[in-house]
Amino acid sequence: MDYVLVLLLVGVVILICVFVGRLSEKLKIPSLVLFIGIGLLFGEDGIGGIAFDNYGFAETACSICLIFIIFYGGFGTNFKAARPVLGQAAVLSFAGTALTAGALGAAVYLVLNGVFGASVGWLESMLIGSVVASTDAASVFNILRSRRLNLKYNTSSLLEMESGSNDPMSYMLTMLFVSLLTVPGYGGGQAALLLVCQVGLGAVIGVAFGFAAIFILKKLPMTVGQGGTIFLLAVAVLAYVLPQVPSIASGIAAISGNGYLAVYICGIMIGNSGIGRKREFSKFCDSLTGIAQMMIFFLLGLLATPSRLPEVMLPALLIFVVLTVAVRPFVVSALLLPFRVKWNKILVVSWAGLRGVASIVFAIVATSAGGADTLPYNLFNLVFCVVLLSVVVQGTLLPFISKKTDMIDASGTVMRTFNDYEEDSGIGFIRMRVDADSPWRGRALRDAEMPKEVLILLVLRGRDAVVPSGATVLEEGDVLVAAAPEFKGKDDFGMYEQVVGKKHKWLGKRLRELKLPSGTLVAMIKRGGEALVPRGDTLIRENDTVAILRIKDVADGEAASA
Repeated sequence: MDYVLVLLLVGVVILICVFVGRLSEKLKIPSLVLFIGIGLLFGEDGIGGIAFDNYGFAETACSICLIFIIFYGGFGTNFKAARPVLGQAAVLSFAGTALTAGALGAAVYLVLNGVFGASVGWLESMLIGSVVASTDAASVFNILRSRRLNLKYNTSSLLEMESGSNDPMSYMLTMLFVSLLTVPGYGGGQAALLLVCQVGLGAVIGVAFGFAAIFILKKLPMTVGQGGTIFLLAVAVLAYVLPQVPSIASGIAAISGNGYLAVYICGIMIGNSGIGRKREFSKFCDSLTGIAQMMIFFLLGLLATPSRLPEVMLPALLIFVVLTVAVRPFVVSALLLPFRVKWNKILVVSWAGLRGVASIVFAIVATSAGGADTLPYNLFNLVFCVVLLSVVVQGTLLPFISKKTDMIDASGTVMRTFNDYEEDSGIGFIRMRVDADSPWRGRALRDAEMPKEVLILLVLRGRDAVVPSGATVLEEGDVLVAAAPEFKGKDDFGMYEQVVGKKHKWLGKRLRELKLPSGTLVAMIKRGGEALVPRGDTLIRENDTVAILRIKDVADGEAASA
């Protein structure tokens, strides 16, 4: 009967987390904090009275949940939008994490020894700095998406890419100092091998597996239905496991790639490829990662013991303050100023360096490996308090600071909000631009000839959003946001993309000159930030993304007859 009680507890916890997640929107605090609170409530010192101290199980469960969170972080990253900040993200992910670990480790040594009189060595201090060196993907993704923070200057993409890819460096540094503390005779050669294998194997296998997954997804028939979603789930798991196979096969711990890096790279490649059913995949990943975030933070709250937290609260508070107001701003400024980044972007990026579940998982790893035995404080409780302070203070104030520094891009948020209603209402939202040759230019909305099913909801005019009436006169450059009944037969069609490079055979040709197979047509051309309606005389340019519509019945019928 034990498993029945476990399932009952899991079901009750998920239901509570769902309702609490909705409550957090009204309270204006991150839902992750409330999930931790539920874990504390069910824990040893709470009304649940569950005495849970199984670090091994917690490490395994959190690591599995992180796979899907990081994969979806990559899958949902618009690489084209992130390309302008790719160099900045790479510098912050690797050099930034290493500098943060070193600077924070030195600060921890001074604070714990000088202020609290604790006997903490340099290796132990560097271990603490390494554990909390990385920003956390789950926390950053949750804050940005739940608060709909569409930030200027591609800052959202920068934060997502940094937080999704900096865990490998933090993990490597954590394992390095754990090994130096626990393994006799551990030297520089082994440390170098660990670094090379973690990055090299993780990146190579992530890229290779990403290409293989994209190839298979494009070959899967459109009638595969949920099979494609299940395949995507398997891809995420295998991308995490495969980099670690050399270590298992050889028995040498250092010859192991970083699975999280591979998962993130694989997610970016699949999410930015020309596969079909992306919307379906995105909905699946969104639901899966939502459950994963709930369970991770509940489990971490369950693992913590509130009665033991006061002894580490003051050290954790000082570490958090030093990290937030000194170390993180110094590192971000030093690395981003050479890119001539605006001051308000540097301020927001500095403040948005949230710590989260990755830091706690690394603390659990260090505790399980015995690297925390030499510390005067419980490493898990210390890091738990730092993370809790980070999510509460930084996460709660991030929207406020973004607004005060004029970093919120309101136009992006409007369109994203509209799209959220499409699935539930059966209504689709479309965007139409009034050009110089448009028949609508200079006419009142009541006189513009449109299908009766189409309703103009909003007119975007420069930075202004105009709620239209029949007397609203449309001007050149206006962007119309319209609602129309959604097409219900979309499962009979497949959509894929072709990116036109320098040597692409379509470059410089007009659409009427393309020799497309029967049953296919060009549905749209994405050029820069614009979506163009294709015409026969439309000239295809370099870097255009051409969306091809494939009609299943015609194409499959011809394939069968062939």
